[in-house]
Amino acid sequence: MERDNLMHGARSALNANPEIRAWAEEFLKQKTRGENPAMSDEEFEKHWRYHKPEIVHAGAAEAMLAYREQRREIND
Repeated sequence: MERDNLMHGARSALNANPEIRAWAEEFLKQKTRGENPAMSDEEFEKHWRYHKPEIVHAGAAEAMLAYREQRREIND
């Protein structure tokens, strides 16, 4: 249940702020690219276009945590 609340909060934040959403999508795209090194660039772009909604949905909390960590490092 706690994970669902975290995911919901993260998704709400992504939907409320286009800048954060763009950052999170790029973060998740690069992460997904790293997990699929055998795909050509063309194959990966097709894969990303098709699977992007589910990847962003599932990775929203992870992306928000990474965004916060990145901002914390910049501000320190």
